[in-house]
This record gives sequence, structure tokens and C-alpha cells, in this order.
Amino acid sequence: FFFKEIEDENWNAEWEKSFSPIYIDKQCIVRAPFHAKEEGFEQEIIINPQMSFGTGHHQTTYLIMKAMFGIDFENKSVLDMGSGTGILAILAEKLGCKQAVAIDIDEWAYHNTKDNLVLNDCKKITVQEGGAELLIESNKYDIVLANINRNILTQDMKQYVKSMKQGASIYMSGFYVSDVDIVTKFATQNGLEYENQQEREGWAMARYKKI
Repeated sequence: FFFKEIEDENWNAEWEKSFSPIYIDKQCIVRAPFHAKEEGFEQEIIINPQMSFGTGHHQTTYLIMKAMFGIDFENKSVLDMGSGTGILAILAEKLGCKQAVAIDIDEWAYHNTKDNLVLNDCKKITVQEGGAELLIESNKYDIVLANINRNILTQDMKQYVKSMKQGASIYMSGFYVSDVDIVTKFATQNGLEYENQQEREGWAMARYKKI
């Protein structure tokens, strides 16, 4: 075997350098603390990337964020499941939600979300480290945002639905357009009704209502 020693490098710092701002049309800009402020957007979110999922660069994050501008968050309780950087919970607060809970199983994401709440001066978001087992309250949420992956979504859907109020909406993403039928099958089995879907470069976001 041939081994070559490479110089020590701060790979996180290198990755951060390549992090570019994200634009959700003129509705929202997502930038890092080291980017210059830009004017002309309805909302600005500052994310310290730190390699957590959910910077807004992925198609699924974009799809949910875009959809959020069509939601009335006023006086609503929100669950951000698989929160990554906390970007969806942060946007929910900026759009007027009453309270939000951000949950992620990853310790790095948990701490990163807490940092990002400070950067965005958020006061209404609770951060929890763990999975669907943390959803112990029934009929609590008006809106659920779940950007994870197909297998976790279908596995934990029962807990998501139990935590939702009657008539509440859930926006699920993290899967391909070809997976929508599978997700919808599990959703229907758990008391949800399919409403619509959005697509972007082969990825999907589907909206369901608790009936």
C-alpha cells in the first residue's frame, strides 16, 4: 500500500468558503454571517452552515421554504421535524408563528440550530435532540414541516399525525417525485388526505391534511 500524508486543513472552514447565498425569488435570502447584507427581500435568514443539512441549497429545503410563503402562520404552532440548521423553524417564526419546535436526531444539528436562533434573534423556537419518540403530545401542532427522507417519513408518520391538530397540514419532502405515491399510501393509512405537490429537479414536496 502507498500512503501519502496530507497537510492538516480545516475542512469545515474550506467548505464554508464555498457556501453561497440562497435566493427564494425576492421573498427570502439565506446568507452566512460572512456574506454582505443584501437589500430588497421580504425576509433574511442568517445561517452559520457548519455542514449541517438544511442550508437551503438542497431542492427539498427550497421547495418547503417557497411553499411557506403561501401559509398563514399567524397564531399557529409549528413542528420542524429533522430540522438540520433550523432554517424552516426560523422562517416560520419570521412569518409570524406563535411557537415552533425544532427536532433533529443529530447532535451537531441540535447545537447548530441553537447558534442560528441567536443569529436570527428568534424567541419562539424550542430545540430538541432526538427523533419521533419526542412527539409525546397529541393534537399540538397546526403545521408540520418534515424534510427528512422517504424511509424515516413513512416509518414515523404515525407519530407525526398523532401530534397534529384536526385539520392541520403537514408538508413533507426529502424524496423523489417517483416516491410520492409511496409516501401518499402511508399518509392515507394514517389519516391524512393528499392535497398537492410541488417538484424541483426531480425532487418533490407533498402537502397533506389531517382529516
